[in-house]
Amino acid sequence: MIHQQLKKEALNKPPFFISYLITDPNIFGNTPEKLEKSLIKTFSNHRIEIACFRDKTSINKEELALVFLKIARKFGINKVLINSDLELCQRYKFDGIHFNSEQFTLLDRLQDTQIYKIISCHTEKEILFAKSYKADAITYSPIFFKEKKGEPKGINNLAKIVSKYQDKDFKIIALGGIISNSHIEKIIETKAFGFASIRYFKN
Repeated sequence: MIHQQLKKEALNKPPFFISYLITDPNIFGNTPEKLEKSLIKTFSNHRIEIACFRDKTSINKEELALVFLKIARKFGINKVLINSDLELCQRYKFDGIHFNSEQFTLLDRLQDTQIYKIISCHTEKEILFAKSYKADAITYSPIFFKEKKGEPKGINNLAKIVSKYQDKDFKIIALGGIISNSHIEKIIETKAFGFASIRYFKN
């Protein structure tokens, strides 16, 4: 695969710990050309196991989703996801979907499918809902400060949540304000399944 031939970031992550890229059209581009260029650079420089196309604003969303899918497949990304849009997920055979915190009931429709299911959670109540609907993983946020995202949970709270809820069938991914290797090293210590970020992969 192309990504195996290219230099990755020097951060030494343990094998159980995954990196999860989420896109934003304001950062990765809202034209096919800009998005493709951004993705090639990002996938070339980072070890990424999961990648999600997230775009709530572009009028050419479907076209961009196909560019994302093509490049992610080319680089051999393990799980290629789309955010919130179940129709596009199924039509173009994405590996999975990342639901927002208003879409819990949609998880029930995917119980007997091979679609990988992640959902955004911000409270323990939402985590319990996610487990009951058999999500494969959640993002728990915000861990660190991020403007307009509310009070950060912090590392100690993340460690408690991981210890209490994570198991072999239900994984917890840290999200929110993760922009540096020092942030990631703190998350690794909690034994979370991994971290998700937009800005880290573009810094």
